[in-house]
Amino acid sequence: MTLQRRDWLVLAASAAFTRVGWSQGLDHRHVAWSQLLSQHVVLLRNGQASEVRYAGFAAQRDDLRRYLSSLSVVTRAEFDAFTKAQQMAFLINAYNAFTIELVLTRYPKLKSIKDLGNLLSSPWKLRWIKLLGDTVSLDDIEHGWLRKRGSYDDPRIHFAVNCASIGCPMLREEAYAPDRLEQQLDQQGRRFMSDRTRNRWNEPLGRLELSRIFDWYAEDFRLGHKGIDSLQRFVATHAPLLADKEAERTRLQSPQVAIHFLDYDWRLNQIGAAA
Repeated sequence: MTLQRRDWLVLAASAAFTRVGWSQGLDHRHVAWSQLLSQHVVLLRNGQASEVRYAGFAAQRDDLRRYLSSLSVVTRAEFDAFTKAQQMAFLINAYNAFTIELVLTRYPKLKSIKDLGNLLSSPWKLRWIKLLGDTVSLDDIEHGWLRKRGSYDDPRIHFAVNCASIGCPMLREEAYAPDRLEQQLDQQGRRFMSDRTRNRWNEPLGRLELSRIFDWYAEDFRLGHKGIDSLQRFVATHAPLLADKEAERTRLQSPQVAIHFLDYDWRLNQIGAAA
């Protein structure tokens, strides 16, 4: 698909959900989004990962677009008056919901979200999302707002935003809500770190194998959030999830432990993709 053709599809999607109609104010519990997620997100491996029923989202696309519209009408002044928890929940939910909408512009003829981009531009850099009085990209939401230094400085956002790929931390089966955000983010971290397909101690090779996310965003784990000022300290905190034997868990406390970053699986996280 050419850049021009792809951009046309994305802009058409943006205009389409705008025409669906504006909702009456923002629901900070994000109930509409939760209802969609509960129907179309399927948990795997005792909740360590998930798959998405994109066909189900497509069938309820009007509902998805109504929810997106409820986010798009929020002004910057209104957002600035939110609590930090309300802001974070808003941005994480927006990232995940707009990602679903982006996938639906080509689904089911899509094997990876990266197929929506090309050598000149990635799907995350397309500016098509109406949010906080501007037209922004997924990268703007994640890197410009959620990761902006001094705003939240919370590395757990990497376990919450979902890039529609198998290698990404799972799409949660419910919306993020301000009054439960701390517990939800902590749980997402535990889920991801306990998933041995993406993070594990490899005993035969004597090395720690981690998701490439920890390579790309290592600096975010040095910000001192909850006393975590290094990737090694973060790993040590989660040692019981990464290894079974006590000796291996003890070894993970060492700053000299060898780390190998795993290849990232960019296949679409649709039903049956991980089989």
